[in-house]
Amino acid sequence: MPVSVTLSALLRTYRAEPVQLLRTGEGRALSRARIHRAEGFMPSCDPDAPRDFSSFLYFAGITAQLALSSHLLDVGFPDDWCARHIGLRVSRALAYANATGFGYECSDTARLAQVLCPYWKWNASSLAENPKPDDGGFHAEQVVTLLRGVIDHVYLVTGHRRRHRRPPAKAS
Repeated sequence: MPVSVTLSALLRTYRAEPVQLLRTGEGRALSRARIHRAEGFMPSCDPDAPRDFSSFLYFAGITAQLALSSHLLDVGFPDDWCARHIGLRVSRALAYANATGFGYECSDTARLAQVLCPYWKWNASSLAENPKPDDGGFHAEQVVTLLRGVIDHVYLVTGHRRRHRRPPAKAS
């Protein structure tokens, strides 16, 4: 199905205002910054990490949303449109990304996006006032593997270069 037809259907489904996709240098730079930022929010499976699983899923939601918004910005979605019409809804970001050529059809990733949506539900203040949401049976290693797949795919489709990280300093 052509992108315009798929995108039009999503706009109707989500009752979003029409959007004109226009690729710009500014959008591309913001896209690059978002994918790099996504990696910075990637939750750790390190057993010494000071987080419970709910907090882990909160950071997973931020990571997924930043990565997917990188693709959306790269193909020309305005950032303010994304904030108004996608917000913190990871599953919606994945749907818009796939409707605009992202091409990431992974059923486990789609299920994780539903679990994370909206990701604010996993933060501590939300959990203090509401029942704990269903984690979908995911475990930390599986979530990290799925997020890594999304991030790797964003790099592939956008052509952004990964940041070079310095190797850790050697102990003397």
